[in-house]
Amino acid sequence: MVEEKFYSDRERLVQALAHDCACDLQKGIKERGQASFLVSGGSTPEPVYRELSRRPLPWSQIAVALVDERWVERTASGSNQAFIESCLLQNCAAEAPFLGMKTPHATAAEAEADCERAYGELPRPFDVCVLGMGSDGHTASLFPHAEGLQAALDPNSAKLCSAITAKQSAVTGSHTERMTLTLAGILQARDIKLLITGDEKLKVYREALLGSDELEMPVRSILKQGLKAVTVYWAP
Repeated sequence: MVEEKFYSDRERLVQALAHDCACDLQKGIKERGQASFLVSGGSTPEPVYRELSRRPLPWSQIAVALVDERWVERTASGSNQAFIESCLLQNCAAEAPFLGMKTPHATAAEAEADCERAYGELPRPFDVCVLGMGSDGHTASLFPHAEGLQAALDPNSAKLCSAITAKQSAVTGSHTERMTLTLAGILQARDIKLLITGDEKLKVYREALLGSDELEMPVRSILKQGLKAVTVYWAP
């Protein structure tokens, strides 16, 4: 259920992934009059988002929503909402409706119900979900052995969103409290696209394919779920 699209350089990857996302979103609009686009933060997808922002899609009919978020204010370093606003919701895409995860609640756990209601109103099935992967094998905010991870990885869960507390590390930094789509939520996307670059991430990806412990490498829950096809995009 995993399709690999490997490219010789990152510019080819950017153009290919932007094209594929655009086609999938247009398909959703053609079928239902609207589409939903789930996006991850991080430096790897940034050029893809900038490329997409310049494409003349019917953005007012495309609901953009976060895959996950650190529990920080929009003005703080590390806010995925601020990142998406700066690189995707520009140019032609400035008119796209946007749904973030951060609420005024003091903790992510207190915000779960509100997040769940908001995400439940998005057009479903979600049309496109763009995921990344960390060098520790995390994806979204599904971090290895995080508090709340096992429940968040239940493919039969009725929950779309889950508060999660990552163990502090060089990867998570000080922002350990987060909100994330659950595995069940991600699997409601028609097209799941996993974007990785560089030899180190390729090695981690191959290690994830070989093993079975999802709590150790949560990206395995995406690659091995057997319910939805996953397209992996990679370039050196």
